[in-house]
Amino acid sequence: MSTRVPYTRPSITELEVGYTTDAARNGWGAQCYDYIIRFESLFRDYIGASHGIATSSCTGAMQMGLAALGIGPGDEVILADTNWIATAAPIMHLGATPVFVDILPDSWCIDPAAAARAITPNTRAIIATHLYGNLCDMDALLEIGSRHEIAVIEDAAEAIGAQYRGRPAGSMGRFSTFSFHGTKTLTTGEGGMFLTSDGDLFERVLTLSNHGRDRSQPKQFWADVVGYKFKMSNVQAAIGCGQMERISELTDRKRAILNAYKARLAHVSGIAMNPEPDHCLSGAWMPTVVFDAATGVSRDTIQAAFATADIDARVFFYPLSAQPMFTPVPDNVNAWSICERAINLPSYHDMTDGEIDRVCAVIEALAAQSSNGPDAAPRD
Repeated sequence: MSTRVPYTRPSITELEVGYTTDAARNGWGAQCYDYIIRFESLFRDYIGASHGIATSSCTGAMQMGLAALGIGPGDEVILADTNWIATAAPIMHLGATPVFVDILPDSWCIDPAAAARAITPNTRAIIATHLYGNLCDMDALLEIGSRHEIAVIEDAAEAIGAQYRGRPAGSMGRFSTFSFHGTKTLTTGEGGMFLTSDGDLFERVLTLSNHGRDRSQPKQFWADVVGYKFKMSNVQAAIGCGQMERISELTDRKRAILNAYKARLAHVSGIAMNPEPDHCLSGAWMPTVVFDAATGVSRDTIQAAFATADIDARVFFYPLSAQPMFTPVPDNVNAWSICERAINLPSYHDMTDGEIDRVCAVIEALAAQSSNGPDAAPRD
């Protein structure tokens, strides 16, 4: 009987357990923020940002950043149609309008040309989501933002460890957000981070993050604006501190798994995987296989094959504009097409070579069965 292969699980060692135990035993009173302060410092230094605020989620970090930019009713924010709802939800909660544009066919990230065409007098920001650890074309997006005087924001939830022309993902936009959900390369269970090198923006978000209490306000329990409660707990941050001490190990292992998949599947025709151009270092969060449309391999066929093999795999994000709360934008042809023939592969840190081979055997069999894959039979 085979053992099910999960698509994800975190890498937690005695280091994280020790820090968490200390936080639970001693992180109260005057010490209640010690691990939070330490985690914020470790993470902002790793990315190379001047300021960081640990949050309860990446979504909360995004909402506070957008609110601090003054984005609200009547404003538009451009983002890729291929996204998780968490990127669009803060826009909606602030009363602004998300504008969905197509993705590039190779990186699956926002198409800069489509973003430029979508700009109107009401556009306030472009969100660059580094999908699955792939990198957006930041040169093009930053040039568009500068030319139109609109903010470019990095949604780096899935891109810890990624680099663009030597710069870490999350270090290039007006602000960036990260996720530490249990599925991510670095985890605190739940949690996120807001990063920026804009001192004024940081102060506005810091005030919003503390129920609207300005840190220079001498009155106790006095709110200057209506803010949020999106804080990370000290215990969660303790896990994060341990993870940050292992960050090279965690990111290197993710890249090793992606490279192992690429090497094992290099002989298979009719598929594409996460790209890594010369100027990019992939975050390799979620190895993904996209079948060529000509193969006829569909999402349902892929899911059924993995279920039969007792392997847990994740569907490629559906277009946000295909979901019931939004107006469909089928002209975003790549976003609407790629998700119909793609799958995210298992990539947890302690995955074995044998498990990687089991996953690859499913892809090989699917390719061999397709009309375009006669040379892609499974290996012995």
